[in-house]
Amino acid sequence: MELETPFDQRVRGRLAGFTEVARADEMKAVLQDLERENRELAQFLDKPQRDRYDVVIIGSGPGGGTLAHALRGTGKSILLVERGDFLPQEPANWDTDTVLTRQAYANTEEWLGAQGVPFNPYHYYYVGGLTKLYAATLLRFRAEDFGELRHEDGISPAWPVNYDEMEPYYADAERLYLAHGRTGEDPTEPYRSGPFPYPPAPVPPEVRDLRDRLGRVGLHPFAMPEGIALMSGGRCLYCAFCDSYPCRVLAKGDPELCCIRPALRSPDVSLMRRAKALRLETDATGKEVVAVVVEQDGQRRRIEAGLFVVSAGTVNSPVLLFRSASDRHPHGLANSSRTVGRHYMRHDITVLMAQAPEGHLLPQDHFWKTVGFNDFYFSGGADYPYPLGTVQVIGNYHSWMSNLLPEGFGGSAEERSRTAAKMLPIFNLTEDLPRADNRVELTDDDRIRVTYQANNLKSHTRLVETMTAKLKEAGYGPITAKPLIRVEQGGGYHHCGTVRMGDDPATSALDRHCKAHGLENLYVVDASCFPSASACNPVLTIVANSLRVADHLKTRL
Repeated sequence: MELETPFDQRVRGRLAGFTEVARADEMKAVLQDLERENRELAQFLDKPQRDRYDVVIIGSGPGGGTLAHALRGTGKSILLVERGDFLPQEPANWDTDTVLTRQAYANTEEWLGAQGVPFNPYHYYYVGGLTKLYAATLLRFRAEDFGELRHEDGISPAWPVNYDEMEPYYADAERLYLAHGRTGEDPTEPYRSGPFPYPPAPVPPEVRDLRDRLGRVGLHPFAMPEGIALMSGGRCLYCAFCDSYPCRVLAKGDPELCCIRPALRSPDVSLMRRAKALRLETDATGKEVVAVVVEQDGQRRRIEAGLFVVSAGTVNSPVLLFRSASDRHPHGLANSSRTVGRHYMRHDITVLMAQAPEGHLLPQDHFWKTVGFNDFYFSGGADYPYPLGTVQVIGNYHSWMSNLLPEGFGGSAEERSRTAAKMLPIFNLTEDLPRADNRVELTDDDRIRVTYQANNLKSHTRLVETMTAKLKEAGYGPITAKPLIRVEQGGGYHHCGTVRMGDDPATSALDRHCKAHGLENLYVVDASCFPSASACNPVLTIVANSLRVADHLKTRL
């Protein structure tokens, strides 16, 4: 029997013991605290703009935002350039129709698919990047993920750094991004130098039942590491609007909360919002970047620096390098290997929907993303000795849940909604492999084109079938499966790999420190530098790698 800690008691009170009045009182107090913090932030936003900085970082997601935080206090002037603005905290943050049905916060341009057909990638340009609506899952890559791994469909390549080099930065990243978790449960858990900074988020009854039932049929559930401000003094209300929603109370472990707001308190760190980086310019030799041209509120500016870091994301980082082509760099910056834009990865994903044996309507005010299973991460069994991937209970999408049911299942729209409200959503995620033909390009008329053909699908199908069988054995049913493997189904929130790092300049764009081959002062620090995707959510590894690169940059600065 599990002993309940004071932490559990406090959260249990939020789950069940609060009256509506008490919930409203806590919400009022949290919003007042956030309003006070926003007033304090305002005085650090409008710093005088310069024409030259020591460091310019382009993009404020988990790569760029973390790097700005890590470099604060070095005495060097740092400019963080962000294409978007702050995502507002407002009641609509937790409105499912606004967030999921209408995708009102998605503000990217259309992309083109392989056949030239436009699609909406449903991405977000905001301070903090895509993490403003992420699920806050903070998994470390497994130690083996940094080495060469054989899959049924090919080889997942080794990184130029290993897990031992990354481990201390993972520990720092977990502290920085408020990771709540527990060691000793995940059978694939890599070596750790210490425990999680905070205890795991308590598991609500319906997910606890799933955990226990699957445990009885041989699986090994573990507490899902989540980055949320649920600790003492944090604003997290442990609500049911976290995964794929903005946080109305700014309590999700994202770059804005954990890095950018604290960094802006430093007199040396400035934030330039609503500023799109158009191109990077080099000196006459082509060996150093000397300036970035940005467009802010319709006005163009040229900003010089001694060091430039591109952290615009897996699609926009290669796009900026392409747009920076010159006589010295006819194929774009960092692209002498012709690998920029190639090896695009985004994970093979299928969502299972599983109805509990009792068939009751599930609570709509519980935090679900608390449990995962890695039993098949490295192997599908003696008869299939290849990695399959990870399995995670995901968040509650409320009235939008029926969209996770396959087409034609459940009858009318009303019947589908009623059925979905009885089911738990379960994420099945398999590593896809870096293929050169999966790529990001610029068309002749300067539009973004993403060409992607999913791979490693035999292993992904095996994972879905294996988990379906386990759920049935545990008493769940009906169980449905909806694959999300086409890039047009959302662009890929786990995408990575288009400006890969490596030791060989002939096959990579960056060295082990994420410095561009052939350029002395250009770095790329986001998921685009990943040589492989693993089968883990990418944010914690982006953050840890950014902290690693920051230590290298401090020796230069």
